[in-house]
Amino acid sequence: MSDLDLKALQHWLSSKWPDGGDLQTQRISGGQSNPTWFVTWGEIRLVLRKKPSGPILRGAHAIEREFRVLCALAETDVPVPRALYLEEDASILGTPFYVMDRLEGRVFSDCTLPGQTPTERREIYLDMARTLARLHAVRPDQVGLSDFGKPGNYFTRQIERWSKQYKDSTGPRIEDLDFLADWLPANMPAADGATSIAHGDFRLGNLMFHPTEPRVIAVLDWELSTLGHPLADLGYCVMSWNSTPDEYGGILGTDWAEGGIPTQDEFVKEYYAHALPTAPLLPFHTAFAMFRFAVIFVGIADRARAGSAASPEASSLGPLAARFAARAREVIGRTSSDTGTH
Repeated sequence: MSDLDLKALQHWLSSKWPDGGDLQTQRISGGQSNPTWFVTWGEIRLVLRKKPSGPILRGAHAIEREFRVLCALAETDVPVPRALYLEEDASILGTPFYVMDRLEGRVFSDCTLPGQTPTERREIYLDMARTLARLHAVRPDQVGLSDFGKPGNYFTRQIERWSKQYKDSTGPRIEDLDFLADWLPANMPAADGATSIAHGDFRLGNLMFHPTEPRVIAVLDWELSTLGHPLADLGYCVMSWNSTPDEYGGILGTDWAEGGIPTQDEFVKEYYAHALPTAPLLPFHTAFAMFRFAVIFVGIADRARAGSAASPEASSLGPLAARFAARAREVIGRTSSDTGTH
């Protein structure tokens, strides 16, 4: 489904807010996962997210989990939008969906942050690090998420999961992904028992900042969230320093340092300054994140071929699977000091 059934949506909204009014919708561009719209129902301003139509890999596009974690974090110091209603009846809009409050703020699609001052760029990145640390400090059992994922062996299970999704892909094999599928389990750090709420896609483009201040007001796009190791998120978050702008918005090869953006080392140190005691970030964690991201792009390419991708740009993003797999091998090939790890 490329657009919303407005008549069905109006009927549904009337059942929740009988005193609504004129219905207006606007598709939000960007993102390759769950189709998302701004919805205005009279004076009520919402965001609607739904599963895409067509074949979906098992466990993907889990808006039910996204809704649950938003509700669980509502009373913590992790900034999230207020989740309002989850609708699991697929007959209404073709797939399940939920609505949440619409916040006013800024989402930065360009990680070099054009138009910001050097001071603002630095603080935007450092507040991203602090926000991630606050998320990982939330104890799952204290917010009703003790069963949000399996405890222990996080990297083992994740590598197996993403390796299987890659194996099940209908697309061509990628040599670097084949290498990573073997290298990662053979080079996994010893299990340390660390468990946190892992966002799964924590990056600048999934954060909303205050309209005028360099401060995070909302963490968005929780569909990949689970209980996991905090360093999976941190390794993923530092991919920007290890990928180029045409590789889904990295900063490698730009003049980011002159523009005020902190180094990867400074970012990581800011995270550790606010996080619970956590093991050091290793090249393994960033390589794992890039491997997983590459497999996500494999899935995007698969959906594009099937005609069910959420974005018209999906077919052009498929090649990024090979690019990120190659970047992961570059990270592995560097020393810890070269990568700026903590």
